[in-house]
Amino acid sequence: MTDIQQLNERIQRESAFVDLLQMEVGKVIVGQKYMVERLIIGLLSNGHVLLEGVPGLAKTLAIKTLSSAIQAKFQRIQFTPDLLPADVIGTMIYNQKTGDFTVRRGPIFANFILADEINRAPAKVQSALLEAMQERQITIGDQTFKLDEPFLVLATQNPIEQEGTYPLPEAQVDRFMLKIKIDYPNREEERLIMRQNVAGTTPSMKAVVSPADILKARAAVQEVYMDEKIERYILDIVFATRTPKDFKLERLAALINYGASPRATINLALASKAFAFIKRRGYVIPEDVRAVCHDVLRHRIAVSYEAEAENVTSEQIVDDILNAVEVP
Repeated sequence: MTDIQQLNERIQRESAFVDLLQMEVGKVIVGQKYMVERLIIGLLSNGHVLLEGVPGLAKTLAIKTLSSAIQAKFQRIQFTPDLLPADVIGTMIYNQKTGDFTVRRGPIFANFILADEINRAPAKVQSALLEAMQERQITIGDQTFKLDEPFLVLATQNPIEQEGTYPLPEAQVDRFMLKIKIDYPNREEERLIMRQNVAGTTPSMKAVVSPADILKARAAVQEVYMDEKIERYILDIVFATRTPKDFKLERLAALINYGASPRATINLALASKAFAFIKRRGYVIPEDVRAVCHDVLRHRIAVSYEAEAENVTSEQIVDDILNAVEVP
């Protein structure tokens, strides 16, 4: 218990910057605390984030603001149907004077990559991101380049216009640690947004954290204590998506085509630790797991045609699982 107490005190000290970071981002972003918190979870867990929401909900602005507050290099890539892999990762350029090929690096060489409307580009462009997302490296010609840390892909997709879009390959969707669904701001928040923009006053913000601080915080997040009971709870939740009958959820068996992968188990554990860190705790409690569960699982559960016919979403399936699985 003494170790836990010491760890708790250390995490409280080391997580102090999170409040400062949220406050700085909050100067520009009105409301959307849920989205900002999840972006920080992704950042602390070294996981990529997929944001889904209608246009105008400050998705791009939130990511840009976060990178400014962290003093990190930010690049925005607008995904379009005519985009080529070379436009993302870079290419080999022939130099006529020397007769050699030189590497011209693409916009992927940054700390924060905003892949805007990622589902507008064809699969070959989306797959160009895969090596960067998984291996944290880029291969151009016969040369391989390590990407700078922290490296985070934050992708947005528009759920309403499906004409001319390409669904993300399952392998790529699974590489996103979190999928966040963003809703409209409430009436009071929207009034503040309107006033801020009509007045044309852009709040001045400064960098409050360095990339080195983020890497140090990541190491601290990994040290957050997770009891065996919490580990079993995470495994129960993930296994309930694969074999619902074992958890007396026979009704879900026909609604799920396939359940969450082992990446879900890893990411649920990491995100729970990051959530505990944000809440300035040195240990994980079941509420931490439940808080991030929908974000980790909603894009990893493939619903069947039967579920679609009954208008059952993956979120509702996660709700049923959380209600059925015993909390430690």
